[in-house]
Amino acid sequence: MDGCGCDGYASPIDTRSAQDDRARYRAAGPDRTTRMLLDMIEAHTESGVSVLDIGGGIGVIDLELLKAGAGRAVLVEASPEYLDAARDEARQAGLADRIEIVAGDFVHHAADIDAADVVTLDRVVCCYPDAAALVSASAAKARRLYGLVLPRDRWYVRWAIWLDNLRYRLRRRAYRAHAHANARIDALTLASGLRPCAEAFTLVWRVVLYARDDIASLRA
Repeated sequence: MDGCGCDGYASPIDTRSAQDDRARYRAAGPDRTTRMLLDMIEAHTESGVSVLDIGGGIGVIDLELLKAGAGRAVLVEASPEYLDAARDEARQAGLADRIEIVAGDFVHHAADIDAADVVTLDRVVCCYPDAAALVSASAAKARRLYGLVLPRDRWYVRWAIWLDNLRYRLRRRAYRAHAHANARIDALTLASGLRPCAEAFTLVWRVVLYARDDIASLRA
């Protein structure tokens, strides 16, 4: 999750990043891995579901799932620049009355956030230093489905993250990316009663959808 000063967590996001994300979304729709996750979710849900999108940036997942028939969405985002962009995108899409936007670090505010049918973290786990806290708290909020996009366990991915962190260090920025082991993430979700029901990969990213153990119909 991208953080902000009030939550004591360093963020790589600035106004230009938020503007670039908006321009890319308006021109071409969701990014490839986001589209992959959305397709998995849409194949395993019906209309009216509730969505909790953690670290969701400008709110692409929320907007797309609401357009596809979801009932309501909650976007939790700690970057002020993304918060402003998300509110504007929701207004322009005519969906502001169906999206609740919560400012702050989800882990710090989890106790005050309701559970949802679908919980998503799209390229968020790699931005948070304490994977156990983030995954455990967010998985506990998923009544049915839990979707993640996270870096693959590959040497070249770890190397790329190391180079990114070196760049941040040289620029004297506090933010660091993290290559959390996929097996560790799977173990944390399993401990919360969730198992993979759909999965796909790109060269860099793993896209995985987990389902509650007692939802046999969602098994792939």
